[in-house]
Amino acid sequence: MITELDGDGDGDGFIDLNEFIELNTKGIGYSELLENLKGAFSVFDADKNGWITVDELQSVLRSLGEEFSTGDCRKMIAGVDRDGDGRISFEEFKVMMMNGIIEAQNQSN
Repeated sequence: MITELDGDGDGDGFIDLNEFIELNTKGIGYSELLENLKGAFSVFDADKNGWITVDELQSVLRSLGEEFSTGDCRKMIAGVDRDGDGRISFEEFKVMMMNGIIEAQNQSN
């Protein structure tokens, strides 16, 4: 079971997005943060072509035990896809994650 020492701040046994962000950003500089984001992006970008597609997102979610339909994954991507090409670039991913970091920091203050 994941504990608070491992980053599970609320003790529910799971690391949610805000806890994940805090674990990966606490006490680090921008260059290290950027490297962490690149590493996270590469988990989703299975074919390493620089884009996260619907199939790649769905595959990662399934590997985490989550079942989302193709339509659900399309909606998730559409919420981040600023240029409307149906996939997520690293820049789009970075903006999404940075917004999450800011939100998590605001909630913890």
